[in-house]
Amino acid sequence: MKILIVGGGMGGTILGNNLARRLKKELKTGKAHITMLSASEQHMYQPGLLYVCVGRMAPDELYREQASLLEPEIEFHVDPVEEFHLEQNHVKTKSGKVYDYDMIVIATGSRSLPESIPGLAENSVNCYTEANAIEMWRQLKAFQGGTVTIAVGVPHKCPMIPLEVTFVLHDYFKERGILDKVKFQYTYPIGRLHSLAPVGEWAKGEFERMGVQSETLFNMKEVDGANHIIHSEEGTQQPYDLLVAVPPHKGMEVIEKNGLGQNGWIPTDRHSLKMDGHDNVYVLGDTTNLPISKAGSTAHFEAEALAENLAAIIKLGEPVRDYDGKVFCFIEAGKDRATYAMFNYNQPPAPKAPNKAVHWFKMAYNQLYWASARGLL
Repeated sequence: MKILIVGGGMGGTILGNNLARRLKKELKTGKAHITMLSASEQHMYQPGLLYVCVGRMAPDELYREQASLLEPEIEFHVDPVEEFHLEQNHVKTKSGKVYDYDMIVIATGSRSLPESIPGLAENSVNCYTEANAIEMWRQLKAFQGGTVTIAVGVPHKCPMIPLEVTFVLHDYFKERGILDKVKFQYTYPIGRLHSLAPVGEWAKGEFERMGVQSETLFNMKEVDGANHIIHSEEGTQQPYDLLVAVPPHKGMEVIEKNGLGQNGWIPTDRHSLKMDGHDNVYVLGDTTNLPISKAGSTAHFEAEALAENLAAIIKLGEPVRDYDGKVFCFIEAGKDRATYAMFNYNQPPAPKAPNKAVHWFKMAYNQLYWASARGLL
C-alpha cells in the first residue's frame, strides 16, 4: 500500500510520523510505504512570526530541517508536485518524476495575498512571511506615534491573529513608553470583532480595557497610500499612520492550476477528510474548504484522526473514527497574559480571562512545537 503525502507542513508532518509508528511492522515487511513530497527542505514554526515582528524571537529560531523531524521509515523528497492526475493515481513533480500511490493526502497549505487588495501590499505590514515579519519589525521600531489601524481580510490563516497582533502591539508600544501617543483602530469584515461569536464578545471587553476603537462590517476595498486612508466596500474609510494587515488568503496556486478547488480550497468531507468524489484522496489543514479555523491545531487534530484511519484501512480494511472538528487556539493577550479557545463542530469556544499560566504554557509550546510536529505530543 503506497501512501503519498504532498506537503511538509504541520498536518503532513504529524500525519507521516503518526502513520510510520502505527505501521512499523507493515513498513518493515513492505506491505506499506510512505513518501512525502515537500516544496522546501526547511520546516517553519509559523506562529513564531508574530514574535519576530516585535523583536521577541529571531528568524532563525523558526526553522528546523524537515528531514530531521521525520521518522526514518518515511521516504522524503524536496520536489514539489506540479500536476495531480487523480484518476490515474499519480502526480508529476517539478523535477519531472512521476510518483504513483494507492492513497494520497494533500496538505499543501495556504498563502496570503495582500496584492489582492489594491494598494495593500505597498502600504501595509503583516506577519505572514519571514520577510514581512522583519519589515514589520523595522517599521515598528521607527514608529513614533499616530494611528495604528488593523485591517482584516477573509479568509485568513490563524483565526486569532487579528486579536493577537492588536494585544501584542499594545504591549510593545507600552514597553517603548509611547503608548500615550498611539491610537488603535481595529476593523473586521463582519458585524462583530471575531468570526467566533464568543471570542468576539470576550475581545470586546479587552478592547474596552485597552482603549482600542473598532469598526465592524469593514471589508477592505483599496488603500490610498498617498493620503494614508483605507477604504471599505461598505463606503467607509479609516485613516492610518501605520497600517497592519491580515491579508485575505487562498489555497496554494498548484491546487487552483490543477482545478482541484475554487481559490485553492479542496472540497472535503468534514468527518472522513476525503476529497469529495474520490475515495483514496484525503485533504488536511488549510487546504480543505471546511468552514473551520485554518490553524495549526486544526491540521494537528485532523492528522491524528486521519493517521488512525489510514492505518486501520491497511490493517482492518476500513476506517475507525471521524474527525469531530476539534480546534485549540492560544490567544496571546499581551506579554504576560494569554487565554485559549477550544471548540469543535458541536461545541463553541468559551474563552476565559487571560492569565500568566496560559501565557507561559504558550511560551513553552513555542519550543514544544518540534515534539508536536514529530507526533510526540
